Amino acid sequence: MLDTGEVPTVDLNADLGEGETVLPSDLAILGSVSSANLACGFHAGSRGVMEALCRAAVEAGVTVGAHVSYRDREGFGRRPLDVAPDRLLADLVEQIETLATAADQASTSVKYVKPHGALYHRMGVDREVAEVVVVALVTCGVSTLLAPPGSTVVKVAAAAGLTVAFEGFVDRAYLTDGSLVPRHRPGAVIDDAEQSAARAVSIVTGGGITALDGSWVPLACDSLGVHGDTPGAAAAAVAVRSALVSAGVVIAPFVVPTSEP
Repeated sequence: MLDTGEVPTVDLNADLGEGETVLPSDLAILGSVSSANLACGFHAGSRGVMEALCRAAVEAGVTVGAHVSYRDREGFGRRPLDVAPDRLLADLVEQIETLATAADQASTSVKYVKPHGALYHRMGVDREVAEVVVVALVTCGVSTLLAPPGSTVVKVAAAAGLTVAFEGFVDRAYLTDGSLVPRHRPGAVIDDAEQSAARAVSIVTGGGITALDGSWVPLACDSLGVHGDTPGAAAAAVAVRSALVSAGVVIAPFVVPTSEP
């Protein structure tokens, strides 16, 4: 949660642009979130989708972030892959630069990077991969990384002078150690909008969330994430935003968007 004095403030982000075309759900979700993680083509999406969603994000006043992945469209970027560091760095830079070009055409810019799927989890436990992610941001001139609290990448990014925003998920279940329940396990994905909304309020106003086994997990977050491919994601985003506002929480991007003249 962002520290703005007595008023609790949090960013609400969503993974978007993961279809072959701009999906109706993409545009619907943009109306509820403050930051959009746009797929950069390696796990999903395309240059055309990036360009269209960058324009839509500018119109909605939503911050644009790069949702980078392993080169794995077949597995939607959720398969753990072993990629040589130099190859991975080149792939990440290519993705960020591709989105940066689309953003520039829409008179905005890439404000942060959030790795996707297997890469997101790998940078949390593998220092070598974490270092590659950080070098990619530095190379592309992006100063902010969106990552899970307690992740290996946090210290690596901080040492490189990057800002790290901490992310929690409202549509995924947690284990007692604060990690996400693997997707193959029952109950890992939460597709009930009202349940997601209640979890969002718990994280922001209660400082944590109930794990799958019923235990309490402290969780301090700057941003709450919604997976755009979760069934009912658009309804969940609306419900989460409404519940947070009703609880007195201000929704604001963790990196303020700018429009270039």
